[in-house]
Amino acid sequence: MTLMPGLAALAVAVGFSPAMAETGAPHAAATKTSFTLEDFAQYNPRTAFDMITRIPGFSVQGDDDGSRGFGQATGNVLINGQRVSGKSNGAEAALSRIGADKVTRIDLVDGTTLDIPGLSGQVVNVITNGDGGTSGTWRWKMRVRENLEPYYHEGNITVSGGKEALTWSAELNSAPERGADAGWDRITDGDGVLIEKRKADFTHLANYGSLAGSVGWKPASGAVGNLNGTVEIYQSNNKEVSRTYPVGGPEGRRFFKGSTDLWNAELGGDYEFSIGPGRLKAIGLVRREHDPAVNRFIQGNIDGTNLNASNFDQTVDTGESILRGEYSFSTEKGRDWQVSVENAFNYLEAESSLQTAANGGPFIDIPLDTSNTRVEEERTEVAITNGRKLSPNLNLQVSLAGEMSKLTQSGDTGKEREFTRPKGFASLSWQADPSLKVTTRLEREVGQLDFFDFISSVNLNNDNSSSGNPEIVPEQAWTLSVQTEKDFKEWGALTLNVFYSDIEDIIDRVPIGTGDGPGNLPEAWKTGATLDGTLKLAKLGLKGAELKSHAEWYDSQVDDPLTGNARPINGSQIYYYNLEFRQDIPGTDWAWGGLVERYELNPYYQLNERSFEGGEPGYGYMFVERKNLWQKMTATVAVGNLLNQEDTFHREIYAPNRLGSVVRVEERSRGFGPIAIFELKGKF
Repeated sequence: MTLMPGLAALAVAVGFSPAMAETGAPHAAATKTSFTLEDFAQYNPRTAFDMITRIPGFSVQGDDDGSRGFGQATGNVLINGQRVSGKSNGAEAALSRIGADKVTRIDLVDGTTLDIPGLSGQVVNVITNGDGGTSGTWRWKMRVRENLEPYYHEGNITVSGGKEALTWSAELNSAPERGADAGWDRITDGDGVLIEKRKADFTHLANYGSLAGSVGWKPASGAVGNLNGTVEIYQSNNKEVSRTYPVGGPEGRRFFKGSTDLWNAELGGDYEFSIGPGRLKAIGLVRREHDPAVNRFIQGNIDGTNLNASNFDQTVDTGESILRGEYSFSTEKGRDWQVSVENAFNYLEAESSLQTAANGGPFIDIPLDTSNTRVEEERTEVAITNGRKLSPNLNLQVSLAGEMSKLTQSGDTGKEREFTRPKGFASLSWQADPSLKVTTRLEREVGQLDFFDFISSVNLNNDNSSSGNPEIVPEQAWTLSVQTEKDFKEWGALTLNVFYSDIEDIIDRVPIGTGDGPGNLPEAWKTGATLDGTLKLAKLGLKGAELKSHAEWYDSQVDDPLTGNARPINGSQIYYYNLEFRQDIPGTDWAWGGLVERYELNPYYQLNERSFEGGEPGYGYMFVERKNLWQKMTATVAVGNLLNQEDTFHREIYAPNRLGSVVRVEERSRGFGPIAIFELKGKF
């Protein structure tokens, strides 16, 4: 496949940037933008994380994007110049444990100029003072929602301190979830004739708790050591109760209940010291997760006839062990090198069972292919990365890498495969002037398999299933991206990133036996853009006010394996945006504002189904904040769902598959009412 014309032209234009820098007007050298606590004083931040979320034109990227190992980490936050050797307990979590008064400054820098492979575009480096003394923050939140039990136990407590070479932090966190919607479902045949109506009520209740901490050691010798860990629990219950009214038939009931009782634990650490002409850093991580799920479904007439039931139980255990070494050195000023070797071992072990009972009879075991299996992967990655300053305003980083992996599956299916894939990237950053920076990145990517694609699963509520696929292989792609950062000074800042991916062996939905599931298709493409912007409104007469926005847009194409027709990648996002207004009223400790957001997804295609979901007309909320309440607390009152968003769903069922005719259409639009929130937070 080839690049689309527009993106090809863009690549040529950016590739010509060095010549423009030489022949055009003089340009300033590459700069960094630094922020101190005073720059965020109007927001009264409590933690380092509160501070970076208010940086104009910047959006935080989390450390844990689902990738195995550290070599493909995507986070864009550093703490004292280092990545955090954690995933679920990564940089975002660590920043929430650092009090704002512990932050010396925050530098917004070009990732290409750093000697950390993989970083390009905007990167935030949070510099802490590490001074002695113990301090902490706390937060408490309650939420009330229509037709749903409220909760009063959301919040966290963080404590941090340090003495001489030692620093430490700890956090206890509780984050309950409450969700619900209710309304009428409408079911018709392929000609639009009503078959059945349902009055449905869905609730989601979950509780999440975690205990996390970190210890840092930085003696006078120049060595740096870090240790961090976390333990998390997550318990959820989903329930849907429906009254059914079939045309010409008796009234009935449907009942679905699904629950999980998950825990996971993670321990990670790193140690860095000088040796020879450079520095050696060793990183290790161990992570384990246990996730049992229980699903029950019953339906029948209210007179007790036509009673059918299904049970689907699945217990999944996953684990990850990583050992990584990085050696970094400089051959001369502006010439940085790093050689890295990483070995990772990952596994998933699943045990599943499906039972059905028809017409009030006994439960019968239904066999599922690849439902009881263990998947293991041992992966080794070797990379060499070179960063160099080509001119005062031009920086280049190039990385060449190779990945060798051995994939083993046992249980219902026995299989062993090995893969060797080259990968790497080249990133070029051009500081056009002190307020404009353009970063171009060309990357050869090797995707990572989702182990859940190897095992079969069943959705009792939707009456469909997904077959496990032991033949699946990793995706590969060439991706070109261009990120433009513009600082408008008193007016704010904007960051725009556009990309195009040419994908091989894309994982989508494919026929498998008599059903379907995840599998590879030969090729696809995907393009998109993300925008982060902040507009300061003081010059328009609204002092202390700003508009902050994050927006995403995507387009894609793949050939459907059943019909052969071109369509978007299955269930992919079309767009998402949010727009936040906030005004910190000058001369007072009051603030107010609001937010609106909306998204749209492409349809999800299965062998005999096409479905899509959404939220109409979008979500909105408003808040009022008092920043200096008694004992210098911050109090916030907010009201959500001001636009009266409803959850929407549409599903078409075909016979015998999507090559045939539509035989059934399900549609629903369920409301969930207003939401009221009250929050207090402070520090000690």
